[in-house]
Amino acid sequence: MSGATTFRYLFSPLRIGPVTVANRVVFSAHLTNYAQDGLPTGQHAAYYAARAAGGAGLIVTEEQSVHETDWPYEKLIHGYREAVIPGYRRITDAVHAHGVPILAQINHNGGQASSMFSRLPVWAPSPIADPLFREVPKAVDRREIAEIVAGYATVAEHCMAGGFDGVELQCSHSSIVRGFLSPATNHRDDDYGGSLENRSRLLVEIVDAVAEVLRGRGALGVRLCGDELIEGGTTIDEAVAVARIVEATGKVDYINPSIGVATATLFMIEASMQVPPGYALFIPSAIRDAVSLPVVGVGRFKDAVQAERALADGHCDLVGVVRGQIADPDFTAKARSGNAGAVRTCLSCNQECVGRMGLNRWLGCIENPRAGRESVSLPPPVRRRSRVVVVGGGPGGLQAAVAATERGHQVVVFEQAAQLGGQVLAAASVPSRAEFFDIVRNLIAHARRLGIDVRTGHEADHATVLAERPDVVILATGALPERPWWAGDHPRIVDVRDVLEGRAEPSGDVVVYDELGFHQATSTAELLADRGCRVELATNGMVVGQDLGITLDLETWNLRAGARGIVQTVDVVPMGATTGDGSGGTDERRVQITFQHHPTGADHVVTCDWVVASVHQRPNDGLWQALRGAPFPVHRIGDCLTPRRAHAAVIEGHRVAVSL
Repeated sequence: MSGATTFRYLFSPLRIGPVTVANRVVFSAHLTNYAQDGLPTGQHAAYYAARAAGGAGLIVTEEQSVHETDWPYEKLIHGYREAVIPGYRRITDAVHAHGVPILAQINHNGGQASSMFSRLPVWAPSPIADPLFREVPKAVDRREIAEIVAGYATVAEHCMAGGFDGVELQCSHSSIVRGFLSPATNHRDDDYGGSLENRSRLLVEIVDAVAEVLRGRGALGVRLCGDELIEGGTTIDEAVAVARIVEATGKVDYINPSIGVATATLFMIEASMQVPPGYALFIPSAIRDAVSLPVVGVGRFKDAVQAERALADGHCDLVGVVRGQIADPDFTAKARSGNAGAVRTCLSCNQECVGRMGLNRWLGCIENPRAGRESVSLPPPVRRRSRVVVVGGGPGGLQAAVAATERGHQVVVFEQAAQLGGQVLAAASVPSRAEFFDIVRNLIAHARRLGIDVRTGHEADHATVLAERPDVVILATGALPERPWWAGDHPRIVDVRDVLEGRAEPSGDVVVYDELGFHQATSTAELLADRGCRVELATNGMVVGQDLGITLDLETWNLRAGARGIVQTVDVVPMGATTGDGSGGTDERRVQITFQHHPTGADHVVTCDWVVASVHQRPNDGLWQALRGAPFPVHRIGDCLTPRRAHAAVIEGHRVAVSL
């Protein structure tokens, strides 16, 4: 049975103004950081074309800026410059080659911006500083409002000249239009402030101006915020009223709702695995009940089954799938062919997509090594089939095995444990991180489909590898816990992996000490608290779990930590640990750990039952040392090269495999 038969709604066509989409899957607008000097690039074209080739029904590009005062981040596309048109044409030609329509999103970010790049004042409806950018904007006057409206029309003209099938107005999570719509940021007392009709005036004027440019030649969509999730902001009832105003213009072809504000509540816009799939469906559902225009549903759809259910239940008419199609560009095609189980499901870990954006790097994907590199050609296929031995069945080793097999090589994988997964098994053992195991689950399923010879419960040594008579060896043997110097030999000071992998079961009062700033410590602290421990999480950083900020996990971690009574202590470093009960006794069942508050140099002693350390590991490179001088190439990838995070192992596994 084909997927088109199984998914009754997902693969039905729909007309959106003058545009017909073949299915209901939308590759919605999102930032990529692929622009150069304010212009679209060949990487944009290759990126969007890959998702068009993969079967997406509709593609909407990232935002195109309408005015020189709008430059919130370095690699923004300056749509108001006529020089963008050739780049637009390259994108649209590449997407249209696969028979897929593509719209351009256009926007002015308003007060959610900085003057750092533009050296111009930030414009907004009222002089209210954004909580992230912390810059007081200039309240725009009527002349400047007219200039903004004209800018939208100009960019719409450029988009149509560039071959787009229409435009989408970004009036949602980061937009001057949202700023005007929201009572939290619009404190004006003129015709653009006060009543909802007045606060909607700029949106209506922009719709009129852009529709005049399109003249029915292209589709016009509006992306609205359904709930800002901030005090005094737009809520769903007012968003529904705005949707009715949009429909009443008679010039808009669809509405694409969102949730949250890109700076204040960004963690709800690009929700991590801590937030359930479909969490935002109440917004498109309410808007769809109020208008007759097609409505796009959003909210972390992991697979085609979830998307089909949202359509079947009447929540929306189309489904926005972004990270799912970043992870697997063939998301739609696989489901249509009846092979939905082969989709590389997104983890919603946010490490290489949202996280890289926050670090001003181009968008990638922890699971898909080709994401962000679609324009870079792979080496030509091999002419000689090699026998490849991969040692280690974690994400790096499995990625190397899959990529090498797809390149035509014969591969055997050795994994010393009874189960594949490496350190991912431990990471995903915490309930709030269970979806992280998908990175391995997807690769295991792919390896099985390819028929790769995988041998679990086999510890490969020098003799084992030589017996396979390999042409190439790839080592993905991971890393081992490293006991910190301050721990001495106290039996109740253990590593986070000892806890997560079941070798230690702390109880009572537990101090988790973190030097890594990521999920290792926070996950373990959460797990121990759920087991009844009284937990203090201490760190040498200024914030507990500081790197959770870039993956948008920090807010939800703090909520869960507060609910569990986890104490958070920052800016401290351990200076040593001994046995003791805190009153001069030498109870070996208790630990006394001395912390120094490094900004002041003051010491304090904490007495507890256990200490769990989340510190840097050391490479498990014994087999590498044994194979030095072997008569075949030996490659190290991932943590056995040097300990890092999972994305490095996946990227290196792919890189080595395609180079063979």
